[in-house]
Amino acid sequence: MPNYADLINAYPQYDRTHDIDELRQREYSRLDRQGHIYLDYTGGGLYADSQVRQHHDLLVDNVFGNPHSANPTSLAATRMVESARQYVLHYFNASPDEYVAIFTQNASGALKLVGESYPFGKGCHYLLSFDNHNSVNGIREFAHTKGADVTYVPLMLPDMRVDEAMLDDYLELGTAGCANLFAYPAQSNFSSVQHPLEWIEKAHAKGWDVLLDAAAFTPTNRLDLSQVRPDFVPLSFYKMFGYPTGLGALIARKEGLGKLHRPWFAGGTITVASVQGDKYYLADAPAAFEDGTVDYLDIPAIEIGLKHLETVGIDLIHERVRCLTGWLLHNLSLLEHSTGVPLVRVYGPLTIPQRGGAVTVNFFDKDGKPIDIRIVEQAASARNISLRTGCFCNPGAGEIALQISKMDLAACFTQSDHVQRLTYDDFRLCIDDKASGAVRISVGMVSNYEDIEELLKFAEGLLE
Repeated sequence: MPNYADLINAYPQYDRTHDIDELRQREYSRLDRQGHIYLDYTGGGLYADSQVRQHHDLLVDNVFGNPHSANPTSLAATRMVESARQYVLHYFNASPDEYVAIFTQNASGALKLVGESYPFGKGCHYLLSFDNHNSVNGIREFAHTKGADVTYVPLMLPDMRVDEAMLDDYLELGTAGCANLFAYPAQSNFSSVQHPLEWIEKAHAKGWDVLLDAAAFTPTNRLDLSQVRPDFVPLSFYKMFGYPTGLGALIARKEGLGKLHRPWFAGGTITVASVQGDKYYLADAPAAFEDGTVDYLDIPAIEIGLKHLETVGIDLIHERVRCLTGWLLHNLSLLEHSTGVPLVRVYGPLTIPQRGGAVTVNFFDKDGKPIDIRIVEQAASARNISLRTGCFCNPGAGEIALQISKMDLAACFTQSDHVQRLTYDDFRLCIDDKASGAVRISVGMVSNYEDIEELLKFAEGLLE
C-alpha cells in the first residue's frame, strides 16, 4: 500500500495545498466527524459551514419581498438579486457590456432555455460531441422539430477525446446564412476529459454559435470569459460550492441572446400583455428569460458561495485536485488479480494533462468479467464511501467507453418498442449482460490524501 511520502515524491506540489486541510477542519469538519469518504464531487459540491451561517444571518436580519414591485421589501430583494447577478459576471470575468447572467433552476434549465428558443430551421445544423450530458442531447428534439439536421462528433478510444482533424471536417457542415449551433462540454462529466476551449473561436470562424457546457468544469477550473467567448454557458451553482441547490445560470452573450425567440411568455417576462388585444411584449434580458418570480431568497447565497471560492482560490483547488487525481489513477492502474487480470479499467485518460478530477472505471473479477456496479456501490456505501454509478446522464460517452454498438442498441430498442418505458434491468438483459454503466470516483475542493487511501483500500478488497 503506498504511503503519504510516496504521494509527495510523485506530486511535490501537493505539499503546497495544506491550506485546504485547514479549511476542511474549519468549514467541513462534519466529513471527518461522521466518517464520510466523499468522492462524488462531480455529482455535487459540498458547502462550507460559513456559507450557511452567512445566508441564515442575511435572512433573519432583513425582510425581503417579491422583487416585482417598488415597495421597500421588494426593492431590498431586487438589490440582492442584482448584486448576485453582477457577481456572477465578475467571477467569470464576463463584461456586462457583452454578457448577461440569467438565473435558472439548474444547468438543465439553462439548456432548455437555449433549446426551445434557438432559431433552428430547415437546412440548419445542430452539431454536438458524443460526449455530452443528456440535457445537451435533449436540445436535438427542438432541432428535429424545426427541421434542422443533427450530427454527433464521435470520440476516439482509449482517451475518449475528439480527433481534431475530424472536428474540422464536421465544422464544415454549417450552412451559410442559417442558425447553426455547436455544443460541447468544457469537461466531460463521464471521463473528465477537458475538451479544448480553442474550439470556440474555431467554430465561430466557421459561422457557428457555440454552447459550452461548463457545469463539470467550473468547480475546479478557472473559466475566464474575457479570454474565451462562447455564446451560451450553462452551469449549476451547487456543483461549484454545494449551496444553494436548485439554482443555476445561463451566461449568454448579448449577440447570441438576441437570436433567441421564446415560444411563450410568463409572469415577470413581459412589459405588457393583453387578453382582449391578444398581444404581449417581452421585457429585455435577463427578465425576458426568467419565468415567474425568481428564487429571491436563495439567490443571495450564490454571491456568498462565489466569494467563498475566491477566498479559497480556484488555482489552489485545481492543484489539489490535479495531484490527488494523478495519484488515484496511478495506484488504481497497478491493482491486479493473481491471474494477472487488472482489477480496474479506466475510461478516459490515464495521465492528468487536460483532464479533471473524475476517474470513471469498471471493476473486474479474476476471470475478466465485470463486477456489477450495483454490488460495487453497495460495498462502498457499507464503508461510508460516497461514489456514483451508472452512465451519469451521458449515454454517448458511455456507449463509446463500454463499446455498446449501434447494432446492440438498435436490437434492444426494437424489442422494447411495444413498451412505454425501459428499465435498467431490461436494458442490461437486452445487451447480453455487457457492462451497461460504470463507477465514477470524483475528487474535489476538500478531498485529501486519506480519502484516496480509503478508496484504494476498498478497491484492494475487491481483488479475487
